[in-house]
Amino acid sequence: MTVYYAEYRQGYVSSNHRRIGLAEVGTPPKAFLTSAEAPSYWIPIMARDLPLPVLATHVGKFHCDEVFAYAVLRVALGLAEPGRDHVLLRTRKPELIDTADIVWDVGFVFDAAANRFDHHQRGAPQRADATPFSSAGLVWQAYGERAVAALLRESGAEAFTAAIASEVDETIVLRIDEIDNGLSTNGSNERDTLGMATLIGEFNPTWDDPAGTGPTAGDVAFQEAATLASGILRRRVDGLRARLAAEASVLAAHKAGDDPRILVLDHGMPWKNVVYSHDLPVLLTVSPASNGNWMLDTMPPEPGSFEQRLPLPEAWGGLQGEALVAKTDIADAVFVHLRRFVGAAKSRAGAMEMARKAMEL
Repeated sequence: MTVYYAEYRQGYVSSNHRRIGLAEVGTPPKAFLTSAEAPSYWIPIMARDLPLPVLATHVGKFHCDEVFAYAVLRVALGLAEPGRDHVLLRTRKPELIDTADIVWDVGFVFDAAANRFDHHQRGAPQRADATPFSSAGLVWQAYGERAVAALLRESGAEAFTAAIASEVDETIVLRIDEIDNGLSTNGSNERDTLGMATLIGEFNPTWDDPAGTGPTAGDVAFQEAATLASGILRRRVDGLRARLAAEASVLAAHKAGDDPRILVLDHGMPWKNVVYSHDLPVLLTVSPASNGNWMLDTMPPEPGSFEQRLPLPEAWGGLQGEALVAKTDIADAVFVHLRRFVGAAKSRAGAMEMARKAMEL
């Protein structure tokens, strides 16, 4: 294995073929050297490690769109850390941008086939509703489904990829596009002090922070912001996966049930929105609780309502323990809320019996 040497500058490596690490190369990089030629401050790199893919965006103050786009690319391409498996090049120098494998939010070119994703030039692409894309939106169009599939692979839920990618686009990426372009579909573009765009923007070094000046200004902060964006993406994808998995489980459980008015679940999971969206005739749901009891939940007539399609019997409301057992004649009945929207028994059979009696009374 041939060992080459490359210059080490403030924690980043540069070479005449690839920049390895988070670097703004200020001078033409030097050629690779042999160990005999390399100064002491140069470090060895293995030939098998070259070339690393170069990902380029602009230097200076960063915004939510290019940070989120970078997070998406890392997930989609299976990249972990700049300097180890890819190069992150933050620059505005055309001669450096031209050498990159993927470029976003800089360069004045959009060409998805060539992995160029800028949106600042005349004629930049727009969504079907005429909302201009940001670099996040452009990158998501090309790499979003690939990123989602990568996140779903471990759980074996790749079948949800297209649906989740579409919802992430509608609920996150579109909003990033709007904010970056100063637009809003709801007519309001007020600054959300707890919004992702604001929080990512606050990672930028302050005016008097030494980290905000020099050839690598803001590079560490950019990585920190990307970690936040990556975490948000991962949690959103996993949350949507869980919701879609719950929907499939609820529909299967309802189909398998003896009475379409009683939904019986083997695990606690979101179920009310599934009942609404599929117009199921569910009145009561039985499911296990974390404390070992089995819950009996009523179904509201519409989202947000505090009413119930079928309240639990008035005679049960506010009772627990022996008093409830005596009233229901169910040996392991635990409680019924005073407002009669929820109750519990110690066993599945007990909760089922409560459900059946509630519909008879």
